[in-house]
Formats: sequence, structure tokens, C-alpha cells
Amino acid sequence: MPTSSPVSRPRRSPDRAVAALIHAVLVAAALGLAGCSALPRNAVPVELMGTATLIPDLPGARAQAGAPDAAIQQDLARSFEQESATEFPIGPDGVVHYAHLALSGGGANGAFGAGFLVGWSQTGKRPSFKIVTGVSTGALMAPFVFAGPDYDAALTEFYTTTSSRNIFRMLSIVPQLLGGESLADIGPLQLKLERQVDAELLRRIAAAHNSGRRLYIATADLDAQRLWVWNMGLIAASGRPESARLFRQVMLASASVPIAFPPVFFDVEAGGRRYDEMHVDGGVGARVFFTAGVFSVAAARAGVGRGTSREDLYIIHNGQLLPSPVETPRSLRGIGMRTFESASKSAVVGDLFRIYAITSRERTGFHWTTIPEGVELVGDEVFDPVRMRALYDLGVRGALAGPVWSTKPPGVTAASPR
Repeated sequence: MPTSSPVSRPRRSPDRAVAALIHAVLVAAALGLAGCSALPRNAVPVELMGTATLIPDLPGARAQAGAPDAAIQQDLARSFEQESATEFPIGPDGVVHYAHLALSGGGANGAFGAGFLVGWSQTGKRPSFKIVTGVSTGALMAPFVFAGPDYDAALTEFYTTTSSRNIFRMLSIVPQLLGGESLADIGPLQLKLERQVDAELLRRIAAAHNSGRRLYIATADLDAQRLWVWNMGLIAASGRPESARLFRQVMLASASVPIAFPPVFFDVEAGGRRYDEMHVDGGVGARVFFTAGVFSVAAARAGVGRGTSREDLYIIHNGQLLPSPVETPRSLRGIGMRTFESASKSAVVGDLFRIYAITSRERTGFHWTTIPEGVELVGDEVFDPVRMRALYDLGVRGALAGPVWSTKPPGVTAASPR
């Protein structure tokens, strides 16, 4: 990825803005100002967590990360029988080549990933992805990417014209600290998803699912402290009246930064009774993911006699990873914000190493890219169209120039053009 001169002098990056919100609540809690009361819940009892099913139930629609799931695995194996030789042809080397895509979180920095994907389309070399995964802003992006380059214009519009008022409305802070669940309301984002994730997009996603491709999005279940992986193509293809609402609900949950934004609740049944599950931004559980331990692509392929193939995973990280040394203010706010930034970077590095271990075991090519160091993440607001446009253009240029991928995790990185 070519480096670029700084976009402009930053006032506050999206991560820092969110960190400031979180830090304010944590300080208030420490002073006894928050947590005085809690909104009513009908949570799943601890002993039943992990056994709850959606209302209405949709088998195979989701699985808890960290353990193989038979339904998801069988559905993935079925995908190799559904796919067409036109979309996934046998290459000159006598094997089928599969490309997979993983999209990370990063808030408004997702503009970089959107631009990169649009630029990749413009090169004429962007593959048809067999599997697409997304978390947080990556979850907002993933359905449009999965639907194909015809939706590049929608990606461009979302990540170059969206402002904070299109995503959230700030609430009165004191009442929220005393008895609320978030500092902002994300009704605007909900309305935006209702307009853009329409019947035609869902039809495209369902068709792609039925032709052998898979789309997965992750959310974090705060009660169980577990990551859930959702089979979004199966949801879209189910044909049920509630499928559109559930699809958008999962997207919204995966992008709901806790404390800053309200959690999303899913109606479930466990032990013959009705409960709710509290889900938040999938980035709480993983900043980027591929299989999440739920499925094995190699096993699925081999299970239907498709053992000979070449696979490559491409990861787009919507952020920066290298340390950015700066003097930390000796204050609660300064220490809190700096800690949040450091923990965020470390979490992404850990996810990349985890994915690298999985791809190495399954003999899958590992490729990732990130926003170049030296590019200042800028903006006057959390979602600043001017800053987002600059990051989008940076992504487009990066894809058109190569792109250049790192083929090993940070610290052991070797870059190679493909």
C-alpha cells in the first residue's frame, strides 16, 4: 500500500471520540454517579445461556464462536455442491481458486476499506468471494460487498456522504448516567439500514447464498460474554416475513458500540420460556474474524469430495496498527483514552495471529492490508464526510496501485504484490 501525506491535522479520531464517551461513563461510575438504577431485563438464566433459540427459530442461522457448529458446517459443505463452475472455474493449474474476505471494525475508518474495494473493482481483478465476514463497520460494509461490484456505488455513498447525524443523536448525559443504557440513540442508522438494506439487496444476497457463497457477521452477547456468528445469507434466503428485520437487526447490533450506542435485543426461547439476549458491537469479541472456530473450510470441501483447491484469505483492516508514541497526559481522561487505543491495537494484532494460525493449518493464503502509517485520521466529528472521503480516496489509490498485501502477521510481516 503506498504511503500518503497526512490528510490534515486531526482534531479527534473516531476511536478517540468513542473512547472519550466510554471514559466519561467509567469515571462517572467510579464516582457513584452511574449505575444507580437499571432498565428492566428479561435475560436468559445463566444455566440456559447457549441453549436459547431465536423466536421464531431458524436452524443454522447462528452459532457461538469457539466451537465447531454442525449446522453451520453442513451448510458450508452444501455450498460447494451449490456453486457453479462459471463463478468458481478450474484454473490452468487444474484446481479451483477460492478467495475469501474478512472486513474489520473501525468506525468511520471503514471509508478506507470501502474505497479499497471499489478501487479493486476498477482494476478488473477483484474476485468473486466465496466467504465474506464482517464485524462492526465491516458488518455494515459486508452485505454490499457480498452482493458484488454492482453495489460499489452504495458503498461509496455510505462512506463518503454519511455524517454523525445520519448515525446517531446525542442524548442528555446526566439522565443517561443515572439510569440509561447509552449516551446516544442510533435511530438514524436504523432508518438508514431500512432504506439501503432493501428487498432487492436481500434478494441478491439470497441468490448468492443459493449459488454457493457465504456471508457471516459477528455480534457480541454481553450476558454470555460470547461472540455469535450469524449466517446472513441463510437468513436472507429463508423467505420468512421476519427475515429482513432480523438481517438488519444483526447488522445494527454488530455496529452498536457499547455505552456510546444502545445494545440490540434478540427475542429467544430457552427452557420453554421467552427471554431476551443483549448484543453489542461484534468488535467486543473480535476486531476481525474468519472462521471464529465455528467451521472448517477444508473439512467442508473434503466432505463433499472437493479436496483439491487453492484458497486465499484477504483481510482489510480499517485502522492502523503500529505504535504511535506520544506523551500521555497525567489525567484520568488522558490515561483512559491512551489505554483504550493501546488495547484496541493489541486486540487486532491478536486477531490477526489467530487467523494466521487457522489459515496455516488449512493451507490457505494469508493476506492483509491496513491504513498506512503517517496518515492522520482526522475530522471535526465522529463521522466526518470530508475525512471519510479522503480515506476513501486513499483506499482507491492503494488498490489501483497494486494492491500490496502483507502475508504474515505484524512483527513478521513481508509485503508482496498480487
